[in-house]
Amino acid sequence: MAGTGVFAEILDGDEYKYYSDGEWKKSSSSITVSIINPTTREEQYKVQACTQEDFNKVMISAKFAQKSWAKTPLWKRAELLHKAAAILKEHKASIAECLVKEIAKPAKDAATEVVRSGDLVSYCVEEGVRILGVGKFLESDSFPGNERTKYRLTSKIPLGVILAIPPFNYPINLAVSKIAPALIAGNSIVLKPPIEGAVSALHMVHCFHLAGFPKGLISCITGKGSQIGDFLMKIPGVNCISFTGGDTGNPISTKACLIPLQIELGGKDACIVLEDADLDLVASNIIKGGFSYCGRRGTAVEVVLVMESIANALVERVKEKVAKLTVGPPENDCDITPVVSESSANFVEDLVIDARDKGATLCQEYRREGNLIWPLLLDNVRPDMRIAWEESFGPILSVIRINSVEEGINHCNASNFGLQCCVFTKDVNNAILISDAMETATVQINSTPTRGPDHFPFQGIKDSGIGSQGITNSINMMTKEKTTVINLPSPSYTMG
Repeated sequence: MAGTGVFAEILDGDEYKYYSDGEWKKSSSSITVSIINPTTREEQYKVQACTQEDFNKVMISAKFAQKSWAKTPLWKRAELLHKAAAILKEHKASIAECLVKEIAKPAKDAATEVVRSGDLVSYCVEEGVRILGVGKFLESDSFPGNERTKYRLTSKIPLGVILAIPPFNYPINLAVSKIAPALIAGNSIVLKPPIEGAVSALHMVHCFHLAGFPKGLISCITGKGSQIGDFLMKIPGVNCISFTGGDTGNPISTKACLIPLQIELGGKDACIVLEDADLDLVASNIIKGGFSYCGRRGTAVEVVLVMESIANALVERVKEKVAKLTVGPPENDCDITPVVSESSANFVEDLVIDARDKGATLCQEYRREGNLIWPLLLDNVRPDMRIAWEESFGPILSVIRINSVEEGINHCNASNFGLQCCVFTKDVNNAILISDAMETATVQINSTPTRGPDHFPFQGIKDSGIGSQGITNSINMMTKEKTTVINLPSPSYTMG
């Protein structure tokens, strides 16, 4: 059971503590925040409501610990991170249990997320050693008119304290994707997990604690973002903010003055299907892309832009596959599980009602029980419907029928989002031309949008984000170049 055995020290009765200065503590507020189980809609856990006073103390410890950590040999940083990765995978069952109860992630997917996260840490270590372990020389005579009198030695140094804010849908994987690059690069890390997913994150942090990292190097504060978000952004001493989430991340770019930002805010990923596409392949990918983890992914397929001449055939194939999706509790490894909260379910329902009232065709009966929404395919969606533009983050897939490739491209480019999209065609040359025309950071050809592999660059444009993630990009983001110039006397000899 979560919170027992090696994890017992993170609990005080039925309250989870927060992590600071190498210790598990209760907030100075003496207030807790409830985490509601999406399936039962009852209180599952309680976490600390941290205050600005708590965060100030965390920052003092983080800044102090980072100074020593930056001087720790690279091999030692790598050794501790490898140890943390092994401990993380060793305790996958306990952490996966929390994911099931907090965010209704299917049990198998929950365990996979933990193992994937351990692998990410290990890969990050090896990549970090390659990137950080080599300095660079530049000679002055490589520029016209200069003699070889200057040598420039460049190395990568850490930024300092990294504030990491992961989302609820992948609270482990998208936390370690920030933690591991920060630590291997010599930074300290302050983690602010989402409320839904906070207990999973606390268990994950405890694995780093068990690995033996220095006190203060890793901290984890909990609380509602609406209550502590402002002072997280304004507190002096944060040297970089790495955020993954939804619209709540928009204010960060305006409040985090002169602080490097790495932000991913979601998407409205579209899929363009051309007349020569393999419709069986398309249908399988649409189901995977639109309904895996109930569509609660920034890389979920939300809009299918299909040529009118093949639309009926594709819709029939997709309907057949939707009928085979299993619906129920995450403990049963169902394909479709409850969305994270009642407000999320209400939002999805509002989008469906708006589309239905404006003439969209519901290919299945709309069905909802509490936070559980059955998978739904909406055909004949038009641009005047909210579902055509707003990210549903639920098991709803929209079909927009188009009469030209240009119409599909124009719809994609009119979106405020620019995370990923995909195109299905047997003509790869045409696919590349379409990719060039689409205003998204990533285009998948003949496959569904996806985040991984975790070492691939991952970024968004427009309202989908700032900066780029992926292990190498994150390490580079969380470091800066330090230059030392060696000046030599000008040569006194001449060649004769």
